[in-house]
Amino acid sequence: TKFRFYNELNRIQKDYILLIKLTMSDNKIRCAITYRIENGSALTMLAKYDHASQYEAHSDASGVLYGGKDKGYAEAVGIVITNDPPSAGINEGTIGGFKVVQSEAHQVVYGSDSAGLCLAVVTGLSYPSRIAVQMLTELYGQYMDTLGLQVKSATTNSLSKKSKTVLSTICTKYDDLSNVDKASSLTAKVDEVKVHMQDNISTMLTNIDKAEHISDQANQLNEQANVFKKKSTDLKKQMRCKDMKMTIILVFLVLAILASILIPLILKATK
Repeated sequence: TKFRFYNELNRIQKDYILLIKLTMSDNKIRCAITYRIENGSALTMLAKYDHASQYEAHSDASGVLYGGKDKGYAEAVGIVITNDPPSAGINEGTIGGFKVVQSEAHQVVYGSDSAGLCLAVVTGLSYPSRIAVQMLTELYGQYMDTLGLQVKSATTNSLSKKSKTVLSTICTKYDDLSNVDKASSLTAKVDEVKVHMQDNISTMLTNIDKAEHISDQANQLNEQANVFKKKSTDLKKQMRCKDMKMTIILVFLVLAILASILIPLILKATK
């Protein structure tokens, strides 16, 4: 039926809108981490900043990227970097050799300079890796300006507190793609228009559904009115027939009464 078709189409539209919203929400920055790479493979975690507040809220069920919920995100990302270390930047004082490793729910983007400073960021899968590289490049310059002299001698996690300001600032800036990427800004606007159009289509289908329902009710009322009119006409005819029968009966009664009175008088007069 039409109602079932439009209801099903309306449900599909709502599911599509929800899918778009979920896809749009998976383009956020999770965390930023700095390491020192020594002797090509030995890794020391210098600082970490969990932009998403807690790792468990964003880990995938399989733990492919992080190695499971029992491991801290910095340790898990460190395993990723150890298994596939970045190549050093070509020029001294620059970061390069960027690599991207993805799981079912996240991606790690990281690179290092010739002195062994490695910067990494974990993002959702929809976050553009080129913007993540841009973020790490900008972060490298700021990090070297503020903490560059301490990188070589820092111990494990000794720079987290000192690095919080610079890491939180860069994460906050790049967490909103519309502020740092024109293409992402345009895409976001297009997605917003899509959602708006889907809402309009859903509203239109709902209105069509209601209009057809009202039309069907009007048709039913019209049919009921026709039935009522036909019944009233038939009743009117029946009442006419009854009136005619009563009239005929009354006429016969009057004639019979007159006959019963006049006939004896006439017969008496003739005698």
